[in-house]
Amino acid sequence: MIRLLLADDHDLIRSGFRVLLDGEPDLAVIGEARTGAEAVDRCRELRPDVVLMDIQMPGQDGIEATRRIRADPDLAEVKVIVLTTFELAEHVLHAVRAGADGFLGKGCAAVDLHHAVRAVAAGASLLSHRATRQLLDTVRDLPDTGLTPRPPLAALTTREQQVAELVAHGLSNQEIAERLFLSPLTVKSHVSHAMTKLGVRDRAQLVACYYRGSGTPRS
Repeated sequence: MIRLLLADDHDLIRSGFRVLLDGEPDLAVIGEARTGAEAVDRCRELRPDVVLMDIQMPGQDGIEATRRIRADPDLAEVKVIVLTTFELAEHVLHAVRAGADGFLGKGCAAVDLHHAVRAVAAGASLLSHRATRQLLDTVRDLPDTGLTPRPPLAALTTREQQVAELVAHGLSNQEIAERLFLSPLTVKSHVSHAMTKLGVRDRAQLVACYYRGSGTPRS
């Protein structure tokens, strides 16, 4: 059972997410929070597996709350999915830098929400398709001097390059597995090996590194 904490200052939004999530046999909402500070306190009290964290809340926002959760060794196993109404590049970057494990728009389909929760709980990082595009557009506009040099993509095997490319296009491990006729576990292994070789810690950094290494033109 995946235990969830909902952090949002709007009662109706929390109620809506509770209905969508509690209806799944493997998901259970165990607590709610109305502010970022309350979310951190509830994490320490309840130790959820995944927090659905709104960005804009009164007082301490979701980004700072995510940062505080990541800084607490006792909460190392708690995963955070940041949610926002507007998937702006600024929000995506702040969430990634704060240590969020996932990023979704509040308007996502129920099936995408369920998939994101399960994927993040299993240890994956996940960005919505729109968030990935926003991140790519921002990275493309960064000056080269602002980036840490990475080993070339040639360091990856052919299969690892294929997997990295699909990650860069926003596909989940399950979607990549279906596209390449592999098992999700094999895809997860390829993603992990690619991140290790490129010296990145999560999928968001893998996306940025792939773009810079491949020289893909801006669309």
